[in-house]
Amino acid sequence: MHEIRVATERGSVLTGVLFSSEKSKGTDTVMISITGIHGNFYSNPFYYNFGDTLNGGGFDFIYAQTNDAFGEIPTVNIKTGKEEIIGSWNERFSYTDEDIEAYLNFAEQAGYKYIILAGHSLGANKVIYYLSRHHDERVKKFFLLSPANLTYMMSGVTGREKFIIKSMVEHGRGGDMLPFPFMGWVNCIAYTAYDWQFSGILNNVFVEPDRDFSQCEKITHSGALLIGTYDNFTYGDPAGFLRNINNHIPTANENNLIFIEGTGHTYQQKHQETAEKILEQIKIWKS
Repeated sequence: MHEIRVATERGSVLTGVLFSSEKSKGTDTVMISITGIHGNFYSNPFYYNFGDTLNGGGFDFIYAQTNDAFGEIPTVNIKTGKEEIIGSWNERFSYTDEDIEAYLNFAEQAGYKYIILAGHSLGANKVIYYLSRHHDERVKKFFLLSPANLTYMMSGVTGREKFIIKSMVEHGRGGDMLPFPFMGWVNCIAYTAYDWQFSGILNNVFVEPDRDFSQCEKITHSGALLIGTYDNFTYGDPAGFLRNINNHIPTANENNLIFIEGTGHTYQQKHQETAEKILEQIKIWKS
């Protein structure tokens, strides 16, 4: 396990972790897992289980930390040479393509021939967005881990707060910090909150079957979707939520749905079971 640094087109450097061991030495297969908001090792320790378990099965794993894995991440922009602070406080959803591309480029340059593009929570939404726009032949399969229902996440944002967000952007103050934590827990600039609330860029999965699934409908890859049966972002029906997403993917009949019983959005008490299910699926693909 060692740190990797990948540069994005905009110059920001993202810091990830490559899990590789003697058992996986020489493998042509890697699973890249795109993180969600605040989806770091501290809040999502299951990444250790994923990496160690896949290594034990002969495959490599990349914890692909993106712009919003922490509230603030100090780094240096390789284009400007200047120190910068990135994070959930100033993320723009339009960075999604660049962030994923940076990790795919790293994997390609490292010699991996079989790349599984995964994402957890908002990271899964990012994978959907990317694959709807890029039919990237480097990606052999996708793995959507508990996609984020943004409608549910933003249900507590008040009308007054929405007005403030829109007003700040419209009056040229999009780069200023909001005077309140967005969704009650994200301290961010108005542009970031606007992307969440109004852009629709990553608001691509829903409980209702008749919502805008246009991104899912453009995916040409096949893969697997996984969720905990207690996931509380789904209005009480995680299995129905996952099936509804898959029903809108053209490769639905080829995809495998995996349900982790008795656990929630971050697989509490079921980290190892989840890791083993992922490994089992990869072995099926590679057999």
